[in-house]
Amino acid sequence: MVENKAGAGGNIGTSAFVREKPDGYSLLVATSSTNAANPHLYKRLGFDAQKDFAPIAFVANIPNVLEVPKDSRFATATDLLKFAKENPGQLNYGSAGVGSSQHLATSLLQHITGARFTHIPYKGSGPAVSDLLGKRLDFMIDTGSMAQVKGGNLTALAVASKKRIPFLPDVPTFEEVGVKDMVASAWYGIVAPKGTPADVVDTLNKAVNNALKDPQTRAQLEGMGAQVVEGDNTSSEFGAFIQSEITRYAELVKMSGAKPE
Repeated sequence: MVENKAGAGGNIGTSAFVREKPDGYSLLVATSSTNAANPHLYKRLGFDAQKDFAPIAFVANIPNVLEVPKDSRFATATDLLKFAKENPGQLNYGSAGVGSSQHLATSLLQHITGARFTHIPYKGSGPAVSDLLGKRLDFMIDTGSMAQVKGGNLTALAVASKKRIPFLPDVPTFEEVGVKDMVASAWYGIVAPKGTPADVVDTLNKAVNNALKDPQTRAQLEGMGAQVVEGDNTSSEFGAFIQSEITRYAELVKMSGAKPE
């Protein structure tokens, strides 16, 4: 059974989850937003991101994509960045809100390139994408608009990953267009409540890794723009990754200027 408890950027569902019995029958999809960014964006989480979970396995990441409306005046990422540097603040971009993944990714791009954009925060990704489609925004850096790109309503100019993604094989990475270290992805993995027995963690880890080897499962995830983990990944590797991401996001949030709520 899948239970979706939305609200407060994932904090409500996650705070309820950490009180579940650690028997391996309750699992959570951990995300970069809730488990790495939110500790720096909320004063009261309702959980300890570093201590309340037993990591199971990393699943996939979905790289952010620089997107513009179809028929945009910008045909390449280089064109857009050149204009932004020459005309600071004239290009508007949207996000799901202050501190959202889109906001943090674009803040990173500003930091790396020196370009300056005007941030228009929305209450959720949907209204922002709608305004991008309506050409009321100049661009977005987003993970959730792949269908609009494939449908030709948006144009992808660059992918914020180390390598091109199967879903958009003709779209270059930022590094290919001259922007080094512009890597920004939403990641997903499976965790259990802290105190879950080691043998249960090991069993679940093997089950997740086996599921990710299934060609149909991989194809479904890659069809959403995901980069699925290659080979087996251990629970300890995923745990170390989460800790490193919590540290990394502290700097990203500081860079963005977002303040804890």
